[in-house]
Amino acid sequence: MEFDAFSAGIEPGGLRNKSDIGILICYMLENIKKPFPKDDLVSVIQENGIANYFETISAISELIKCNNIEYVDEKQELVQITKNGKLISGQLHTNLSLSVRQKAINAALKFMEKRKVERENPVSIKKADGGGYNVTFRITDGMRDLMSLTLFVPDLSEANSVKRNFHKNPERIYSIVLAAVIGEKEMIKEALKELKR
Repeated sequence: MEFDAFSAGIEPGGLRNKSDIGILICYMLENIKKPFPKDDLVSVIQENGIANYFETISAISELIKCNNIEYVDEKQELVQITKNGKLISGQLHTNLSLSVRQKAINAALKFMEKRKVERENPVSIKKADGGGYNVTFRITDGMRDLMSLTLFVPDLSEANSVKRNFHKNPERIYSIVLAAVIGEKEMIKEALKELKR
């Protein structure tokens, strides 16, 4: 197979052919079955070493131009597959290795789950008077707040680190705080055991 795409940042087994990158994008959008933000699609492909950043951007532009994918919401840059794109995916997806297809779909689903957690459990970082930052966590059930907590940290780097760690498992934070405030010792022990894993 002829390689005609930049290979910078691509892991072994990644895509080095422009048409393969386009096929993969169509395949991903067909299997995700919902509109996906263009920038997030690029991030999933690039951050997992599947294809080069610039080649992925170029492939998306070409797919839009050829009416294989389309914007559902141009302001939010949400893209979805079209009828033409489904034909491409259906007929040509076997040109891609099964491992690349699985890696791309798994990465996209994981990314979507991460975004859902971030949406349902927002974190705000605000500069505090006199220096430092206040990090406010909200844990919701999707409809209402279950808990809101503000934590002071000395610098922005630590604030961002706290935010990342919180989003890894907001349910665990909720369980630990709930167990502590109601004085449920067994619950605290279980939560702390889970924290060590």
